[in-house]
Parts: sequence; C-alpha cells; structure tokens
Amino acid sequence: MPLDEDKYPAETGRRRFVSGVVGSAALSTIGVGGAAAADTLTDAAGEGGGTTTFVAVENTDGPAPRGMPIIPIEINNGEISGIWPEYDEDAGVAIASDFGGSGIDYSSAWFQYCGIQSSAGIYPQADADNLFLNSPGSFDWQGDIEQGTPLTVDMFDDYESWGNGIGTAGLGKPASATWRTTDDGGVPVQIIRSTRVEEMANGNTDLPSSVQSFISEATDQGFIAWLNKCTHFCCVPGFKTQEGSANFGGANAIYCQCHQSVYDPFSPVQKQFVALPRPPQTDE
Repeated sequence: MPLDEDKYPAETGRRRFVSGVVGSAALSTIGVGGAAAADTLTDAAGEGGGTTTFVAVENTDGPAPRGMPIIPIEINNGEISGIWPEYDEDAGVAIASDFGGSGIDYSSAWFQYCGIQSSAGIYPQADADNLFLNSPGSFDWQGDIEQGTPLTVDMFDDYESWGNGIGTAGLGKPASATWRTTDDGGVPVQIIRSTRVEEMANGNTDLPSSVQSFISEATDQGFIAWLNKCTHFCCVPGFKTQEGSANFGGANAIYCQCHQSVYDPFSPVQKQFVALPRPPQTDE
C-alpha cells in the first residue's frame, strides 16, 4: 500500500516541533522521507514516529493527501468519550493491538501530524480527559450549552431529522468538541450521530472485513468521531458548517474551506502515513 504524501507548511508549527528532535539544520527538507528520517534519530521506544496504518474518514476530493483519523467511541451513563488505548513501553505509544478483533492496531501514532503530536493530551501516558467536551461555534445548537460541558446522547435525540439548511436534512446531527483535555487544552474533534453510522456498524456495507470489524467496535449508538485537522494544511474543516460547500460537492460531507478538500464521514478507509515523532516530554 503506497504511503500518502505529507505536505504541511512551516506555519503549522511542524518545523518548531522537528527542531527539538533533529536540529534546525534538517528543517528545510522535512517531508515523508524527512519525517521517516527524523524517526530514525529518536529513541525507538520514546517519540513514537514512523509508518503507521490507521482508519480514516475518506478524503474524496481536493488536495488533502489522506483522510482524517477516526477516534473509537464509548458511551457511559449517557456521556460520550473517545477511547484512548493503553501505553506500551516497548512500542513507545499507546496502543490497542487487534482492536475489536479487526486485525488493525489502534494507537496514539494515528494523531501525530499537524502539530497535534506536541499536544499534552496526545502523549501516550498523559492523564487527559477522554470525554468529548462541548466546543460551541460551528453549530447554533451547541451555543445553548456551556463550553466544556460533556456531550451526552440525549443532546442528539433529533439526529434523524436535524438540519441547518446546508445539504440534506436528516443525514445526521454533528457537534464540535475537544478531546484528550488537560490543563493546557485539548485537541479538536467532530462527532456525528447518524442512521448511516448505525447501518455501517450493523454490517450493511461493502467495507473490507477488517475495516468493518473496526467500525463495528469504534462506533456506538450511531456515533462516529474523528480528529478534526485537515491533512492538507492543517485547517479545521466541518460537516455542514459552510454554505458554500455545495459548490464543491461537500454539502453532505466534511468540507475544508481553506483549499476545498472533502471527506466522507460515512466511508471509512484503511490507509498508511508517516506519523511525526513527538517532541521529547520534559518534567516541569
């Protein structure tokens, strides 16, 4: 399976991160090969970079090189959380091998791109909040809920009919949230509750068996979640957040207004990419 191209600009903070790992002399040439080279210069059990296989919401159009990684979900007492795997000291990452019997290893390396690898909550052993916390701004309905409040299932009761005038109503109800929250903040995610997700979880798809097994375990009560960082230039896209998305075929998809990349949240795919190594964790 070919590797997807890695194209991030200096302003994303990627170069600031790499300078702490391999030195400023190497900054000008960082790409897929550069990231792989950077990985060889880090502790194999420490910074956790390198080629990784992951499951994503599919990139269907635009310049993005690959999809955005899916975050497995669990629901406890009505509160929606993203699953964080256990730390593996030998691997240097948090990892759930053979997740849900799918043959796919779910690991913290999935989120090591676009500067997210330097977020406090993405360190494998970080004591971070796995709840999806309300992050208003993208959808009017979230403005009625205090920022930082845990998202709960009952907030999505109208998911079979919800609409906001963009695309087709009734396709699902989305929300923006933060995840893996620490005192330094969290990372941006989006979630959707949809009958389409319920169909995927029940096997009513033509997905490859490994992806089907993963999705059946990674979704719950019709909810699916992903890290909301466009893999092109690290912008923050959205499902039904831009009226102009219809002009680019993204009215019923995840659309990134920066460069018109489109992702299909109902089409999970298995891909590979080069995860950037994390900057060294230091004790304060």
